Amino acid sequence: MPRIFSYRKVTDKFTTHCLREPDGLGDEMRITELCTINDRTYVAVPDFMELPEQPEAIATTLKEEGVLTDELVREIKKRSTHIKLINQRVVEMIRKRFSLDDELKMLRRSAKDPDAFKAYDEYVEKCIAWGKGKKAELGLR
Repeated sequence: MPRIFSYRKVTDKFTTHCLREPDGLGDEMRITELCTINDRTYVAVPDFMELPEQPEAIATTLKEEGVLTDELVREIKKRSTHIKLINQRVVEMIRKRFSLDDELKMLRRSAKDPDAFKAYDEYVEKCIAWGKGKKAELGLR
């Protein structure tokens, strides 16, 4: 499970300095920037990854978050473009099989056709579970 770190980006007159990653990593083994809240940037760092030495201005603000509060998890999920994309993909998976009208119809008819509703519900729960798994891969419950 990834570890969540936060830090403050430092901007000088030429650039914005961000957290350094180890060199030579593939895309699937990278740090994921989740969001910025009150000038602190939150990132998901794969559990196997050791962060390289950071510039002093970054190192002095770097903090491993440990156990996240429910409030912080909610705030990260609300602001993170990665979480928004995961949620969008869950909806797209559902829409491949059921339009919004189909879903409303299914809900209205659930008592009359429990077998059809059960199949619909199992599929939607599978899509939601996929999304929860992707969020867990980012260290968010």
